[in-house]
Amino acid sequence: MPAFPVSRPRRLRRTEALRRLVRETRLAPDQLVLPLFVRSGHGVRQNVESMPGVAQTSVDELLRDAERAAKAQVGGVLLFGIPDAKDAIGSSAWDEQGPVQQAVRALKRALPELVVITDVCMCEYTDHGHCGVLRDGTVDNDATLELLAREALSHAQAGADVVAPSDMMDGRVRAIRRELDTQGCPDTAILSYAAKYASVFYGPFRDAAESTPREGDRRGYQMDPANAEEAIREVQLDIDEGADMVMVKPAGPYLDVIARVKRTFNAPLAAYQVSGEFAMIHSAAQRGWLDLDRAMMESLLAIRRAGADMIITYFAVDAAERLH
Repeated sequence: MPAFPVSRPRRLRRTEALRRLVRETRLAPDQLVLPLFVRSGHGVRQNVESMPGVAQTSVDELLRDAERAAKAQVGGVLLFGIPDAKDAIGSSAWDEQGPVQQAVRALKRALPELVVITDVCMCEYTDHGHCGVLRDGTVDNDATLELLAREALSHAQAGADVVAPSDMMDGRVRAIRRELDTQGCPDTAILSYAAKYASVFYGPFRDAAESTPREGDRRGYQMDPANAEEAIREVQLDIDEGADMVMVKPAGPYLDVIARVKRTFNAPLAAYQVSGEFAMIHSAAQRGWLDLDRAMMESLLAIRRAGADMIITYFAVDAAERLH
């Protein structure tokens, strides 16, 4: 009889070459998307204190960051705008000369092959910081849909490849799809933040996007962290309304949701490794508690292993350069 044990899994872990040969999950640069924050001006680069290496930039500086991303073969960029003026309905969101619209046009001129995705929401543009029109302290879902559609159309007309509604209003995908189709932008894809949770891990992002609500919070429209079955219903609704891709946000604390969504649907699935996840890894590394590069790569690999086809992450360029 053969000596015990007959099966020895360690045989295939013995060298890096063997480990690569049998590796189940692969991470590639073109599966990563880099978020960028754009504002007006020239030569502007304002570092975000809570997010090392992340900055608000003017369009000219944003192009430098995008060129580095393209050179690293990152799959795309996701744009967030910081307007010069805010009001109750976020009217700067559909300004043809707004920072996002200018950035889209500049990117498509300079880097036409780079996929440009734009975040569609009102929170950066409203003076109250909520994701839609307020009525008696509550976001009016249906009144917000028209505004989101106007914003999405302005991004599409500027040349965005994909618009990504992140507001969590009911019916927003249908409203945006109808506006794009009837206004001559039928080829613009929709990446829906389909399962976006009311998470504490967004904290540093609100510094970067200057979008902290003046009063209250977003638990009345973003998802309860306790719910997973609800995520399946949300994704189904958005696919039925015309979403081309769907997203789970955040990524790391919701790997189970990513896996369930991937098992249930055939639609391309994105996951957003949010600012809090990014900041925690950096903070631990700065204190010598973690190796930054290994923690970065392991966290991204876990999101891929759970089922995400693409990962939106502030680590996108650093990880892509490491993968070459």
